[in-house]
Amino acid sequence: MSNYPLLNVFWTMLEFFLWILWFFLLFKIITDLFRDHTLSGWAKAGWILLVIVLPFLGVLLYVIIRGRSMSERDREQAQQADAAFKQYVRQAAAAPGGAGGGSSQVDELSRLADLKSSGAITEEEFQKAKDKLLA
Repeated sequence: MSNYPLLNVFWTMLEFFLWILWFFLLFKIITDLFRDHTLSGWAKAGWILLVIVLPFLGVLLYVIIRGRSMSERDREQAQQADAAFKQYVRQAAAAPGGAGGGSSQVDELSRLADLKSSGAITEEEFQKAKDKLLA
């Protein structure tokens, strides 16, 4: 360790960090290329070739030229994932019987309680409907 100065250690750490950063950007760019449906296959192949043959210049050019649309595609994908998650939660919370058109048991019980409190149904009718819903 005595023949490897402290400045060289920092320089080596910086090179290692930049190497990992380049790999991260490379994978991000390649996934963005395959996610973009507006580019032709030849354009995608050209970008991949540029990024591999001239690594640092290719990555910088891609980020400069297509960086804005890259973030828009990321945003769209995040919104689609969020919508799919919300839809999944709605389906998972829905009543298994699906008698109310996919509404949850909580919604049905709430409607029954509102009907009972408004006087539209009696206590006995409320209990029967609740037992049927929870069965």
